[in-house]
Amino acid sequence: MKAVYLEADAVNRGDISLEPITSIMNTTIYGNTTEENKYDHIGDAEVVYANKIIFDEETFSRLPNLKYIGICATGYNVVDVEAARRHDVVVTNVPAYSTESVAQLAWGFIIETASRIGQHNESVHKGDWVRSETFCYWLSPVMELAGKTIGIIGYGNIGRRMVEIAKAFKMNVKVYTAHPEKYGNEADFVSLEEIWERSDIISLHCPMTSETEKMIRRENISRMKDGVIIINVSRGGLIDENDLAEALRSGKVAAAAADVVTVEPMREDNPLLAAPNMCLTPHIAWASIEARQRLISVVAENVKAYLNGEEKNRI
Repeated sequence: MKAVYLEADAVNRGDISLEPITSIMNTTIYGNTTEENKYDHIGDAEVVYANKIIFDEETFSRLPNLKYIGICATGYNVVDVEAARRHDVVVTNVPAYSTESVAQLAWGFIIETASRIGQHNESVHKGDWVRSETFCYWLSPVMELAGKTIGIIGYGNIGRRMVEIAKAFKMNVKVYTAHPEKYGNEADFVSLEEIWERSDIISLHCPMTSETEKMIRRENISRMKDGVIIINVSRGGLIDENDLAEALRSGKVAAAAADVVTVEPMREDNPLLAAPNMCLTPHIAWASIEARQRLISVVAENVKAYLNGEEKNRI
């Protein structure tokens, strides 16, 4: 069988090994693939490893040799699953490989927005402390997390880890999930309305669906506390970026941080780029070296199971 890896540069910049995948079968590695050249890159391959490339009805129709797609991520919204079934294409993903890394960045964002570490580090390096008449100073309020209320939206692996860490900070934790009945009394499950109204910090950890798309928008922001902090390490489409930028300019939202935006790579005209008190990173929450090597290992285990007539992480 022939395989192609379409977007290897997103996972490996020379610091991890792809050998768990390449040792299974003849595999062509492409650093990047676009919608324009995906058919040239895939060709007559039966196995494809992908991340953000779209697989819809047209794609499956034009690739009759395709038998298996290994999504190198947890989210698989780029694949029309029903179309894959119609064309008898197996699709797998990699759940829970980056839980610790994503939660780590989310809390890095939270601590940064609460303690303003970057702002004060820059000030010190500019000489402000050397010139200070007092032994200390602060340029903006520093907030203690203990006793504050954090609203966590989504209760998958990452959401649950966020709850554990929040409790270690002695925070009041409120959780919204679409199906709280599945979890009994594991957490303080509340409505979205209560999340909006009571949270000092709101952290997004849910998938993007028709129900959650642009859930952070003007209408809901208006229900939030003045000075709320918003964190997004999930999907860019959960936020109406124009509405959030407006709320940051007005001060309704004191600070926000995001590792994801609606269109990636980020466009020059994205309103969050010019918004005050907005911290942005380029979709790196999942990208610790440990998580990426774990990802490759599971991708390899998934395709081995497929070749052995077994199911592992099949969507």
